Parts: sequence; C-alpha cells; structure tokens
Amino acid sequence: MDKQLLKKGLAKFLGGLLVLALLVFLPAWTPAYWQGWLFLSILFVPMLVVGAVLLKKSPALLEKRLNAKEQTEQKAVLALSGVMFLAAFVLAGLNFHFKWFVLPAWVSITAAVVFLGGYALYAEVMRENAYLSRTVEVQENQKVIDTGLYGVVRHPMYLSTLLLFLSMPLVLGSLFSFGVMLFYIPLIAMRIQNEEQVLLEGLEGYADYRKKVKYKVIPFLW
Repeated sequence: MDKQLLKKGLAKFLGGLLVLALLVFLPAWTPAYWQGWLFLSILFVPMLVVGAVLLKKSPALLEKRLNAKEQTEQKAVLALSGVMFLAAFVLAGLNFHFKWFVLPAWVSITAAVVFLGGYALYAEVMRENAYLSRTVEVQENQKVIDTGLYGVVRHPMYLSTLLLFLSMPLVLGSLFSFGVMLFYIPLIAMRIQNEEQVLLEGLEGYADYRKKVKYKVIPFLW
C-alpha cells in the first residue's frame, strides 16, 4: 500500500468533510439539522469506500484524481461551479434555520436514494474507463471507450454528476438551493463543448465514436 497516497487521500477527505460540514451547519445554526447529517453520510461514507477500493485496485487512478489541475479553458467553469455550490449550501442552511420552505422528509429520503444511485453510476463509470480524469485532457496511449455506459452516452460521468448535484439540495430539504443548482446544466454544457473539441483534436477514433453514439449525457434527450 502506498502510504503517501493514503495520507494525501485522507487529508483531502477530512478537509472536505470539515469544510462541507461548516457550510451545511453554520448557516443552519444548529446541529439538529437532520437533513444535513443525512447528506454528509450519503456523500462521505461511499466516498471513503470508493477511495479505499481505488487505493487497493487502482492507485494510479486515485492519485490522478487527487492531483488533478484544470486547464485554463476550464478555470472559469470551475470558479462558477464553486460559487454555485457555496450559494446552494448556504441557502439550504438558512432555509432550515428560518423555516422558509422546508421540503417534507419523504422528499429528502427519496432524493437520498437518487443520490446513491448517481454514486453507483459514478463508480461504474470509473470501473469502465481507466483514463477517467477530473481535468479535460487526452492522456498518453488513451483509447476510445465505447462499451457499457459509453455505448449509450458519450459522457456518462456527467449523467452521474447531474443525478448527484441535482439531488443534493433536495436531500438538504431546500427548493431554493435546487433552483441554484440548476445552473449546473449550462455549466457542464460549456465544459462538454470544450472537452469534445479537445478529444476530437487529440484522441484517435473519437470522431467516429461521436457518429456511433449520438447522445452526450441523457439518452434520447441530450
């Protein structure tokens, strides 16, 4: 086992948990925000499991995802995404604190099931594609993946993140936050446009793959 990679992964995991807990619970101004505990549980428990599996089975992929740095073209999308997430989490906590419009418990529980489904899809995409990266790039010796989920849509990772990100605010019980998170759709549309251009220019066979698999994210829709 790579102890340095383990330390780096745990540091990022614990740091992310702390930051997100503060973003969720400080605006709510109470630890009695049960939707916040539900959200942190369904996010970080599977994350820990996936990280442990990658550490054992595919440490190179784990290290690549931990060390990823965005290219210049994607920095604006990344910055806007950060603002979107910040606004969504703060609004969710404030919504709970001031009781503006807290969604029923069954909505949060149903959204949690959808979130876990998105997580399972995310794990399957990582299993299918060893070249998967958090950045827009073409890697050395990379080949087109056209089997499994990649035979249905060209970007199944973005399908999984749509399920994850759009269910997050509903888990937290906030319709206002859900409205904010809808901005993720045009953001990933911008990212996909840039990504497809990079793949067309640098990945052999991608042009033929685009003709074979028509849909980018959602079958028969997008």
